[in-house]
Amino acid sequence: MQPEIDHYEVLQISRNADIETIHRVYRIMAARFHPDNPRTGNTETFLLLKGAYEVLVDPEQRAKYDSVRQTEDEGPLPIFELQDFVYGLKGEINRRLGVLALLYNRRRANQDHPGLSLLDLEKRMAFPREHLTFALWYLRSKGYLSQEDNSDCGITAEGIDFIESHSSSDDLIKRLIHAGPGMATAFAGESQGKESPLSEREAAVDTPPVRLALTN
Repeated sequence: MQPEIDHYEVLQISRNADIETIHRVYRIMAARFHPDNPRTGNTETFLLLKGAYEVLVDPEQRAKYDSVRQTEDEGPLPIFELQDFVYGLKGEINRRLGVLALLYNRRRANQDHPGLSLLDLEKRMAFPREHLTFALWYLRSKGYLSQEDNSDCGITAEGIDFIESHSSSDDLIKRLIHAGPGMATAFAGESQGKESPLSEREAAVDTPPVRLALTN
């Protein structure tokens, strides 16, 4: 098993998907990406799909895989160890992007429980809640974040539009969406951001529009 690959993300299904759903989705996706398909065939993607299917249809393998993923999902993501998320105005702005990206991924991966608690955000970002309070207030005020019925934080349609509209032009958002366990790219050829800090020159001189948008 490869715990760094999210088999549920590869198949684009919920972690609570039943066996019939797994069979059905795999048949459709495998037909699309099978190497023999002259229009949309892709060997690398097909092998990812096949590997995910073989794990998830086997109850014993799936249970072991879910156990490993749960342990990984409860720990901090390495990207948040970068200084870009810690100090000054840049750190404050980037933490807002981090919260949005985590909630975006959560909404896509788990429709039954689409929100994250403040404790969840603390664990995933490795920041105390005191460092996240201002970011959460700001995102709620902008309409990018809402409070779920169980008091968890959830991303809104406006927040999803913001993330998706900037995901192709902002390197940090791309890195956040694909950061850490659980976000392996499902389709071959889709670019993933590099895990490297933003340069001081980029932050001071060539600040992307997305960061300006989050400070207005």
